[in-house]
Amino acid sequence: MRDSNAGIGERPLLECRDLAVTLEGRVIFRGLNFTLRTGECLAIVGPNGAGKTVLLRALMGQVPHAGEIHWADTVRPGYVPQKLAVDLLLPLTPRDLLAAKARVLRLAASHLDAALPADLEQRPIGLLSGGQLQKLFLAFALLGDPPVLLVDEPTASLDELAEEQIYERLERLGRERNLAVVLISHDLSVVYRYAENVLCLNRTQPCFGPTRQVLSPAQLEELYGRPLAYYEHRPRPSRP
Repeated sequence: MRDSNAGIGERPLLECRDLAVTLEGRVIFRGLNFTLRTGECLAIVGPNGAGKTVLLRALMGQVPHAGEIHWADTVRPGYVPQKLAVDLLLPLTPRDLLAAKARVLRLAASHLDAALPADLEQRPIGLLSGGQLQKLFLAFALLGDPPVLLVDEPTASLDELAEEQIYERLERLGRERNLAVVLISHDLSVVYRYAENVLCLNRTQPCFGPTRQVLSPAQLEELYGRPLAYYEHRPRPSRP
């Protein structure tokens, strides 16, 4: 997502040093060192499924941690969940949901109108498809124009077409808004296509670096304990 000439010499939006989380005596992860800069996409991959979501929660200050997490001043990341249990009878529309957040942020009505997907406005949330819900979650996270999105496997339960639309929208937003994204994904081909950097997460040998370097066959076999393959759906997008 990132322009190769953008932000040279800038301070990172996020720096994590020797980050570790232990919950109920169990080491979730430790020794994490990584950075995130304006406009970058950082993908979090690896067999430690629970640890990836815990990491996002740690970045949002929701779980105790050791080590250091440094957000740049005034940065408040938006969060896109993997899913949300919704009562099919809930008398709530997408506009109601976004309006509640707009009131908390004290945003003008124009912000709400710009954020609300026109095709979702009048439909009850309980009747939205999986792809429509993810579209709404993304709009909710973007309300208030955060410089960073934390995205937890946004296409885990979607069909291939809806998956492609979500990732294309994330890529377009990154390009248009110079938005940084921390993305949890199990699809290595998607990671290869969109992410500048990758954080491979497990309990013993976490690693961080450029996507093409980290997603080597040897590194993947060491990480997962078996040979893995991925393919590139189509050429990776670049900024003009």
